[in-house]
Amino acid sequence: MSTEAAVPANKYFPKITDKALDDLRARIGVPITDTVEPWNYEATRDGIRHYAHGIGDDNPLWCDPAYAEKTSFGSIVALPSFLFSTSRIISGYVGGLAGTHAMWAGADWTWHKPVLRNDVISTEASLKDLIEHQTRFAGRSFQQIYTVKFFNQHGDLVAEADSWCFRTDRDHAREVGTKYDEARERGDKKYSEEELQKIYDFYRNEEVRGATPRYWEDVKIGEELPTMVKGPMTITGFIGYAQGWGGLYIRTNKIAFQMFDKHPGLGIKNKFGIPDCPERVHWEEDFAHMVGAPGAYDYGPERCSWLTHHATNWMGDAGFLRKAKSQIRRHNPQGDVIFIDGTVTRKFEENGQHLVEIAQKARTYNDETSATGVAIVQLPTRG
Repeated sequence: MSTEAAVPANKYFPKITDKALDDLRARIGVPITDTVEPWNYEATRDGIRHYAHGIGDDNPLWCDPAYAEKTSFGSIVALPSFLFSTSRIISGYVGGLAGTHAMWAGADWTWHKPVLRNDVISTEASLKDLIEHQTRFAGRSFQQIYTVKFFNQHGDLVAEADSWCFRTDRDHAREVGTKYDEARERGDKKYSEEELQKIYDFYRNEEVRGATPRYWEDVKIGEELPTMVKGPMTITGFIGYAQGWGGLYIRTNKIAFQMFDKHPGLGIKNKFGIPDCPERVHWEEDFAHMVGAPGAYDYGPERCSWLTHHATNWMGDAGFLRKAKSQIRRHNPQGDVIFIDGTVTRKFEENGQHLVEIAQKARTYNDETSATGVAIVQLPTRG
């Protein structure tokens, strides 16, 4: 974030330059030691619950101590996606290319051990790669990939993940990008009471498998998971997620000043002339339009967490989510709603574990692909 770039005439934001790219490539493989502290160092009862509620997950294994004490874990367990709150890097805190937009676009997770209540999490992180792409959204873009390892207080590796953001030219996305032309022409969605009730029926009927084991032998290839709904999207919902996750750049007063003073390219002046964080694309409609988005939109890690929520609801307390890969395909602006479906595509055994692979797809009410995912779940056996 320390690399500065000139702003051309009649443009709002700096451009991606070859020098800035060279500076960023020099960081590949170098351990990151100078970064902001995470939102959560520890998996406390409240921290876990706040994250779970931030994605709309009320599984008692994460949220109810009396229930969790009766399980094989003996205590509350952190939902797999809780680890987003223990690392700003995995959540999209990117370096370099000052003033260019960063859109979190996916992650590839592997979990090795459960994170239990009051576990203390530490991380190791580095920039893994920088890959050029041509996109409909912003033309020339760069996929910036980070790798992070997560350890508990005993030094055990509990999880590891790669995540990536796309760095884009904000002015190009706004003026030339065509990805959201159809959405702009369609205008805002207005829901009827009947449409809302159909959506709410998914919430009324959502099944949390919980204490009832789902045995590996009973699962069939081609079996479909229940559809999960998220939305309709609201600014309140986006802020609700940030409360549990912590956000990337949400700071106040002196702490905000210190951040912008250290990273001058980060603060973007608002209508009052005050430097403010780029994260406000998630709650300021006008600013979201300035960077080429169709409107204020959800967070990428939030959507990845919805996909893992879909899998953990299905697997039950006795299951363990081993892997999850998600790819974000478009923005979910306020007013949108998505439906998450999944299908069992494979059953296999590996290293003594009985595993099921699930292909996931999240689609909007207009049947546009919002995100895709692949989850690998370990299930108990009747043996």
